[in-house]
Amino acid sequence: MTEVLGESVEAMQVAHEILERWQRLGLRGALLARNVDTSEQLGFAADEQFPLASVVKLPQALVLQDRIAHGRLDGAHLVSLEPAMATPGPTGAARFRHPARIAVEDLIYLTMSMSDNAAADALFALVPEDEVTAQLRAWGYEDIVIRHPMRALYDAVARWSDNDMRMALRMAAAATTSGGGHTLPVLDVSSGNVGTARALVTLVSDIWTDTVSVPAATARVRELMSTPVTRHRLGAELASDSVTVSSKTGTFLHARHEVGLVQTATGDRIAIAALTESSVPAEVQPEVDRAIGRAARLAVEVLRD
Repeated sequence: MTEVLGESVEAMQVAHEILERWQRLGLRGALLARNVDTSEQLGFAADEQFPLASVVKLPQALVLQDRIAHGRLDGAHLVSLEPAMATPGPTGAARFRHPARIAVEDLIYLTMSMSDNAAADALFALVPEDEVTAQLRAWGYEDIVIRHPMRALYDAVARWSDNDMRMALRMAAAATTSGGGHTLPVLDVSSGNVGTARALVTLVSDIWTDTVSVPAATARVRELMSTPVTRHRLGAELASDSVTVSSKTGTFLHARHEVGLVQTATGDRIAIAALTESSVPAEVQPEVDRAIGRAARLAVEVLRD
């Protein structure tokens, strides 16, 4: 049975309402929303691990900005990208047709604003996945584990379904077990890039309160989280002049995630992690994006001070 969290009757009711709506849509997922300043929270399945898709680019960005801030990595260092060697993806350098040289800090920007897989893997070549995970553990985030570059997702699909993304989607939607196991290793919690809603909300909260790394690094990550070119999940029902949503999405096969912080005009700061896996084998599922947006709005309404 899914554990539901809430520190008031209203919070528990809202968490149950969101969970029931997600289940009706065929979603398995985890949600946690926390008021950064009061620590009040609501959600469900907050300690269950999920493969993170492109959400891994958020902790990657923090580790890289930390190294830049400490002088261990030159943000102006130029990295050569060859299109023939680039990791696949729908945006950014992954779609380049000609060789390019891009500075490290600009690659980080591309990973956060466009969720650029080629940029992310160029950065993993500089600071490998095990080093990112080791730094996260040193900071206390033991439930965020990065084991492979973004390319591993596409290589696995190529082996699993002969590069047929529609077939892979059908198989992915049907193959997840209740314990997080999967026939595709990169989607299995024991071998993929994984995290929990609780760990991700704590990471976001710490970034906003400068209680991880150093202020120069966290300030830059906050800035990067305000730059995504797509804003159709957490902010779907919150978009207004009085609300700011800073976030990072993750999308791969049946997974649709978003992690971020909602700030209201009155100063409320709500960190949210929404992680979902759909049992519906469809590439386009706007109802899932809307369900994440509805969850964020309801959570903010309950948790704002």
